[in-house]
Amino acid sequence: MAFQGSLAELHHPDIIQLISVSGKTGVFHLADGPLKGQIYLHEGQMVHAQLEEASGEEAVYALAIWSRGDFRFEAGVATQERTITKSNTNLLMEAARRLDEWRVLSKKIPSTDHVPEFAVQESREGQINLNTSEWMILSKIDGRRSIKSMAAAADLSVFDVSKILYGLIATGLIRLKEPGSGAAPAPQAKPAARPAPANPSATPAPPPPAAAGDPELLGKLNKVREVCNNLLGTVGESVVNKHYLKAKAELERGGGGEAIEEAVSQIVRAASILKGPSTSDTLLDQIKAIR
Repeated sequence: MAFQGSLAELHHPDIIQLISVSGKTGVFHLADGPLKGQIYLHEGQMVHAQLEEASGEEAVYALAIWSRGDFRFEAGVATQERTITKSNTNLLMEAARRLDEWRVLSKKIPSTDHVPEFAVQESREGQINLNTSEWMILSKIDGRRSIKSMAAAADLSVFDVSKILYGLIATGLIRLKEPGSGAAPAPQAKPAARPAPANPSATPAPPPPAAAGDPELLGKLNKVREVCNNLLGTVGESVVNKHYLKAKAELERGGGGEAIEEAVSQIVRAASILKGPSTSDTLLDQIKAIR
């Protein structure tokens, strides 16, 4: 039985429906660029599916949301794998439901290859209440893992992780970046001005002043940064560094201990958002111990 075509013209659930009513045994080969999946049927019933690391029902659901690519049915090919127990009707109903949800999710999550990163807003007021699943997903964000990789690390389906991320994106807690994109490049330094010719009769210029700032306060600020980085790890590294540099610049301009107080306040607030109130309380206690 020769049956092949484009997923843009005939969607995956419709294809399965056509084959299942015929009672055929065989395998569907589906391809979208480098991605390749298979769905095995035995006498018209889906019995096994595979897409990368996903298998069984989750692989069927993941393939069901494909809107492009090609398919080909190879008749007479059987498999001993049995990773699907639901009926075709139940599978296709769930696939249709997920497809409807994915149309909504894709408005904020254009691809599961995108990489989530934190987007802490300093002006945010109040606490954010997150459930256990949301905290678990937040713990997997490191600015390098894609949504797919996070799903594998959390032992969840890509669809379930995307649903959780959708809510976190909507609250402004995280944002997505395209795979391979890093931080914005640092601005190029301006070339140094050419020195003026020396004038032997001129009075020598005085040496540049040493960096200002109370050494004791700068030392405390460095200890604060060390404590924060040790407790928050890579999750809070960018936030800690941002407020550390701001406070350091203020101290070097002659500022006092209020610069450290402000840095601590902002970092503790970010810690509460990123890792929960218990972590921010622990952080505050550790910082008080060094001040």
